[in-house]
Amino acid sequence: MKSLLGIGECMLELSSVQDNLWQQKFAGDVFNTLWYAKALASEDISIRFFTAIGDDHSSEEMITFIKGSGVLCDNIPRIKNGVPGLYRIHLDGAERSFSYWRDTSAAKQMMKQAELLWAQVADADIVYLSGITMAILPDEDAETLIAGLRSALKPDAIIAFDPNIRPRLWASEERMKDVITRTAAISDLILPSFEDEQVTFGDKTPMETAERYQALGVKQIVVKNAESETLFVEGEKVEYFPVKEIEGITDTTAAGDSFNGAYFAEYMRSGDIAKSISLAQKCAGTVICEKGALIPFETVQANV
Repeated sequence: MKSLLGIGECMLELSSVQDNLWQQKFAGDVFNTLWYAKALASEDISIRFFTAIGDDHSSEEMITFIKGSGVLCDNIPRIKNGVPGLYRIHLDGAERSFSYWRDTSAAKQMMKQAELLWAQVADADIVYLSGITMAILPDEDAETLIAGLRSALKPDAIIAFDPNIRPRLWASEERMKDVITRTAAISDLILPSFEDEQVTFGDKTPMETAERYQALGVKQIVVKNAESETLFVEGEKVEYFPVKEIEGITDTTAAGDSFNGAYFAEYMRSGDIAKSISLAQKCAGTVICEKGALIPFETVQANV
């Protein structure tokens, strides 16, 4: 059985139902990706999540929810007096922004028992993490993850990374660029979003983004570019995949996360890049027509 392991954070999500009425769910960028991978993966693929949770009632609800989705989440650190982080979605039309409360998030301490992570990495075929994973970790723990992740892999396993650049999570722009660059340098597959890369690194085109990561030694680069075509680069191979026009866009939360999850599901099933990107585009297109980060499996499956 093939295995996808995500390393990251799950949080409480608050989204508006109507004025002064809020709906609570659970979400977080890496977990969102695993959710959509689970929705679309074949039954012979195991989806696993490594994080840390607290010992409060919300943490128990969250772990029950995660396991109820079919995503495996065991042998993880339990942090005494820890609690989940919280974020609130603000919508302006279909575009979203967020407010976060995560200073005491248990997930920030996931590397306190690093041996639990290394044991799970050793069994995985794809290990996936994001720039948000790196941003929430204390500096020393982020360095431990960068230093140890590659050596913990089994032969032929790969590291996949989405920079998912969120400047507000970082102490400085210099630290953000440095950690993202060094995490990319240990990765085999990277799935950046061009808009983020353009703002942060000054890339003029998606190809410049791909070339910058290729220079770090990344083998496969998939550059997402919203409604514009998706770019795939591997060695000298360069392909552009047009995106179909989508009507009824409601909420762009988790657009990139769902793209990544669907990409992994198909890539682990067939290894076919064109099929993987096609499924990823369809999944993201479905998700942005619904509210919230996570939509029901049956809705995803019926529309891709």
